[in-house]
Amino acid sequence: MRNLETNDWMVINNIVYQINSIEDSVTMRKNFLTQMALILDFDSADFYIPSELNSHTLVGPVFYNYKPKADEEYMDKYDSIDYSRGLMFGGKSKVYRESDIISEEKRIQTEYYKKYFEPNNWHHTLNMILAHKNQFVGVVCFFRVKGKEDYAYEESFILDMIKEHLAFRLYQDLNKNSVGDEKISVSECVRTYNLTKREEVVLYELMNGTESNNISNSLCISSNTLKKHVLNIYRKLNIKNRVQLFKMVKEKE
Repeated sequence: MRNLETNDWMVINNIVYQINSIEDSVTMRKNFLTQMALILDFDSADFYIPSELNSHTLVGPVFYNYKPKADEEYMDKYDSIDYSRGLMFGGKSKVYRESDIISEEKRIQTEYYKKYFEPNNWHHTLNMILAHKNQFVGVVCFFRVKGKEDYAYEESFILDMIKEHLAFRLYQDLNKNSVGDEKISVSECVRTYNLTKREEVVLYELMNGTESNNISNSLCISSNTLKKHVLNIYRKLNIKNRVQLFKMVKEKE
């Protein structure tokens, strides 16, 4: 990697400014990945946050140059086989390469690599764990495809300069959500918790007070299928029932 030049420092300063100035958290995270592409060579990226402060449930992903399959839920399919998961919850922000924690020979033989990396042609990652006041607040992964060189330590330095700014911003957002009682709209739920199109329709009907049998009839689905959609919504929003749903989501946009 070349040494940072004046233009690179200007981009970094702008990234830090936008982390603190963009009001909407989802927009801020999407912008962060887009801006990072100006100074860091990566092919795809994802950015997850916890469902609440220090939760171990990852939600609200934003992506760069990557569109997961409709049925591809990270927590359902990959969480249990992610060999690096334990690093996320140490209460400290850190930046590391995949090659820093596991040998190449062992990594390519893992179930996680075969199921998550290989189908996307990814090989190297540079990861940023975000924490503030000993509480986990987010994780960002930058992927490189096969055939490219591994990330250099100089590239880790860029993320090291930014990580505490980003961690503090996410902590503020999560802390505000945990202590505040302001409800969010259905459209905000869809964007923040990555609901599918069908889940969005079901959520609108639930918030309108539509009875379950009427929802099933209007969508031409069985009651069991509807229950699956509702349970998926509850899981993504980290709630257990409709009472909690109405406490969290606005009945009108």
